[in-house]
Amino acid sequence: MTARPVEHPPVAPARIGVLLVNLGTPDAPTPAAVRRYLGEFLSDRRVIEIPWLVWQPILRGIILNLRPRKSAHAYAQIWSEQGSPLAAITVRQAAELGARLGGEAIVDHAMRYGRPAIADRIAALKEQGCDRILLAPLYPQYCGATTASVADAAFAAIAAMRWQPALRTLPPYYDHPAYIGALAAYVREGLASLDFVPDALVASFHGMPQRTLDLGDPYHCHCQKTARLLGDALGRELVISFQSRFGRARWLEPSTEAMLDRLAREGKKRIAVIAPGFAADCLETLEELAIRGRQRFVGAGGEAFAYLPCLNDSPIGLAMLERLIREQLGGWLDGASDLGVSDDGIRVTNSV
Repeated sequence: MTARPVEHPPVAPARIGVLLVNLGTPDAPTPAAVRRYLGEFLSDRRVIEIPWLVWQPILRGIILNLRPRKSAHAYAQIWSEQGSPLAAITVRQAAELGARLGGEAIVDHAMRYGRPAIADRIAALKEQGCDRILLAPLYPQYCGATTASVADAAFAAIAAMRWQPALRTLPPYYDHPAYIGALAAYVREGLASLDFVPDALVASFHGMPQRTLDLGDPYHCHCQKTARLLGDALGRELVISFQSRFGRARWLEPSTEAMLDRLAREGKKRIAVIAPGFAADCLETLEELAIRGRQRFVGAGGEAFAYLPCLNDSPIGLAMLERLIREQLGGWLDGASDLGVSDDGIRVTNSV
C-alpha cells in the first residue's frame, strides 16, 4: 500500500454511523427557551404550509408572544431531573442501541428542532470516520411534516460537505411486523398492570391538517393501518383519534378531546389510552394525554383513566428498534438482516 504524503490530512478509519432523530424539545421549561424552539419549529415550511410572507408576521407578531408562556407551564409539569423526557429517552435509546450493535456501528442522536442539531451530529459522525450513515427518523408513520423534514435537514447538511458520506434513511415502519408485535406485547403488559378492565382502548395519534391528506400525504392512512393491525394483534378494536390541534384550519377527525367526551357520554366509564405514533414519551403524551386527557375524561363523567407509555427504551422497544436498524444496514454489516426480534416482540439470535 502506498504511504500517504507527509502533508496529507488525517483520515479516520471507515466506520458505519446510525443517527436516531426525533422531533425536538426546548432546552428548558421557560418561556424564552420555548420561544426559541417554537420559532424554529413553526418556521419549517414542511410544518406550516402557509405562504412565508403571510405566516411570518403572524408567527413573530402573535404566536411567539402568546404561546411560549402557556407551553412553558405545560413543559414544567413533565420536566424531570434529566431534563426533557423526550431528550432523556432518546439519549438512552441511542446508548442502548449502540451497546446492542456491539461496536459494529457508531450510534448517535439528534433533534430536528433544537439541540443536538442534525447537521452537527452528521458532521460529528463524519469526523469519526463514518463514510456510511443510516438516518433513522423515529416516526413510525410517514408524514411530510416529520419524516420528510428530517431528510430535508440531513441532505442540506451533507450538501455543504466536500466529502459526503453515503446516506440511507429508515423507511416508515407503521406496519412492520416487528413494530406491531412489540406494540402488542407492550400494550398487553400495560393492560395487565391496571386495576380495572378498560371499556375502550383509544389509539391517539398526533393530528395533522386535513389539507395534508387532501394533498396526498399518506400519514392518515398509515395511522389507520397501524391501529387496525394492532387491534388484530390484540384481538380487540381500537378507537382512533387525533390530538394536538393548532390554529383554525380543519384537522384530521375525530379529535382526541371530542372522543374522550363522546366515550364518557356513551357510558364507557373506564378507558386506556395509547399513543402508537410516538417513539418516546413527550409533552404531547405526558401532559396532553396523561394529565389533560384524564381531566377531560373524568370531567365528562368517566371514572377510570390510564395512559399506557410509549415503547421508549423498554427492552421490547429496543429489540424492535435493533431489528429495524439491522435490516436497513444489510450489505453494510455482515449478517445484518439475520438478527432481530420476532413478530411478537421476543428477541431472537443469529442462526448459522
